[in-house]
Amino acid sequence: MDSLAPPVLTQSALDFEGLGKLRAQARQDDKAAVRETAQQFEALFIQMMMKSMREAVPKDEENTSNAEQTFESMFDREVAHGMAKRNSLGLADMLVRDHERRSQMVSTADVLQSRQTTAPVLHPMNAAQPALPLAPEQRPPMALPKPGLLKPLQMDGIGHGVGHGVGSATGGRP
Repeated sequence: MDSLAPPVLTQSALDFEGLGKLRAQARQDDKAAVRETAQQFEALFIQMMMKSMREAVPKDEENTSNAEQTFESMFDREVAHGMAKRNSLGLADMLVRDHERRSQMVSTADVLQSRQTTAPVLHPMNAAQPALPLAPEQRPPMALPKPGLLKPLQMDGIGHGVGHGVGSATGGRP
């Protein structure tokens, strides 16, 4: 007899009863509450998009009434909720994935607190090479690149390099 039960309609977080139910759901099942909130946001986004689309179409001011505008806004809200439930745009999925990614990240406050309790560990980038001494007289001479590895830059008469990279036919100029 479950097929005869009325469909469960999404409560909007814009009304107090729906907001209370959403808060209670968040205490019990955080993932389901995040999904529901993301779907409500997607529905609100779709509804605002539909409203903007309706406003973009020129209307005959004499034949429109407040009742018609109210009906259109109610209709747009229901269509938006239906589209969000079917995941038409995929915005809710993106929001849920982003929330999951951000919830797994370590906060800056946690990192700073851990630095205060433990000493930082320094790892040299390349331990095979010794560090250069600070005193210039103790530094070994640095080897120059092999001959033929670097090619001289050809200059045009104005002082622009030519023959290399994008725009080489025009001397690098647009």
